[in-house]
Amino acid sequence: MIRSARVKDLTALVEIENQCFTVDRFSRRSFRYLLTKANSSCQIYEDDASGKALGYVIVLYNTGTSVARMYSLAVLPEARGRKLGAALIAAAEELTLAHDCISLRLEVRRDNSHAIELYQRQGYRLFGSYPDYYEDHMDALRFEKSLVPSLKPELARVPFYQQTSYFTCGPAVLMMAMKALDPAVKMSRKLELRLWRESTTIFMTSGHGGCSPYGLALAAYNMGFDVEVFVNAGAGYFSDSVRSDEKKEVMRLVQEDFIGQLKKLPVVIRHRPLKSDELQSKFEEGGIPIVLISSYRIYREKSPHWIVMTGYDQKYFYVHDPFVDYEMGKLMIDCINMSILKKDFERMAKYGKAGQKAALIIRRRAAAGQSAA
Repeated sequence: MIRSARVKDLTALVEIENQCFTVDRFSRRSFRYLLTKANSSCQIYEDDASGKALGYVIVLYNTGTSVARMYSLAVLPEARGRKLGAALIAAAEELTLAHDCISLRLEVRRDNSHAIELYQRQGYRLFGSYPDYYEDHMDALRFEKSLVPSLKPELARVPFYQQTSYFTCGPAVLMMAMKALDPAVKMSRKLELRLWRESTTIFMTSGHGGCSPYGLALAAYNMGFDVEVFVNAGAGYFSDSVRSDEKKEVMRLVQEDFIGQLKKLPVVIRHRPLKSDELQSKFEEGGIPIVLISSYRIYREKSPHWIVMTGYDQKYFYVHDPFVDYEMGKLMIDCINMSILKKDFERMAKYGKAGQKAALIIRRRAAAGQSAA
C-alpha cells in the first residue's frame, strides 16, 4: 500500500535512508522539514501484511511553475525486485499532475545503473548532467518525463545563462535572447555587467539598481538587435521600491533619459501591456520576448524580476529563469524551460501595487528599409 508519510514515520524514513545510501543521506531533521514545511509530497510504500515501511518517494514542487522534481526515491534492499520502485514513481507522477505540474525531473548518480534503467523503463529521458554533484564528487545525470505527452510545445533554442549577481536578471535574460538570435554572441559575466551598467535605474530597494525596460531596450539596440517595447508605467518603473524622494527622482530622470535616447532610434514603444495571445504571436514571428514579472509568485519575495520566454503550447508558456535559488534546494535544471500555466502567467507578469507591466520583443536587426515592428 502506498500512502502519504506522516511525522510519526520519521524513524522508518531514516532507517530506509541509512540502508539505501552511504553518502548524501537525509537526516531526521531534513525529513521533518520535508514533511512539515517544504512544498513537497512524501509517499511511503507500506507492506500490507506487516505494516513495515519498505520505501519512499519525495517530490518537490516549484511554486508558480508546472515543473516538479523527484527529490529522492529509495526502496529497502530486502524489498527490491518486487516493482516497488515503479509503483512509487507512478504515485509520484499522479501527485505531480494533481499539483498542476506537467513535467517531472530528477537527478541520479552516474554509476547507479539499476536506477537509471528503472527511470528509462518508466519513460524518463536523459537531458543533461551535473558534474561533481554528490558528496563523493560523483556526477549526476538529469532525467525528465513529460506527464502530458499530448502537449507538444513549440520551443526556441534559447541557451541558459545563470545570473551571477542578485541584481542582474535583466542582463542575463537579454543575453539569452540575443544568443538565441545570434549564436556569435558570447555570454559572459563581463557582458552581463556591461549590460547592467547600461540599463540600471541606479537605485532599487536597499541595494543596487535593477534594469528598467527602457534601459534594457537601449542596451539591446546598441548590441545590434531590433527591439519592440510594451510598457504601461511611463518613466515610473520601480519607483515604489524606494522610499526616498531623492532616489525616486534619480530613477525618474534616468528612465526619462533612456526614453529620450530611444525616441531618436527606430525602436517602437507601445504604451500598453502585451496580451498573452500577442506574446505567442510575437514568438511565432521569430521574436524572443523578455518579460517583467513579480518574483513573489515564485520566490515569495516582492521584487521585480526578468525572465525570457522559450516556448508555448496549448496551456503553458515556457521560460528560462536566470535565478537559481540554491538555498531552497533548486538546481539549474529547475529553471530551464519552466512551464507556467497561461492564466497564472498573466497574473505573474506585473509588478508592484500599481501593476506595472513590461515586455520587450528582441529580434534580429532588420535590413535597411525594413520595419521590425
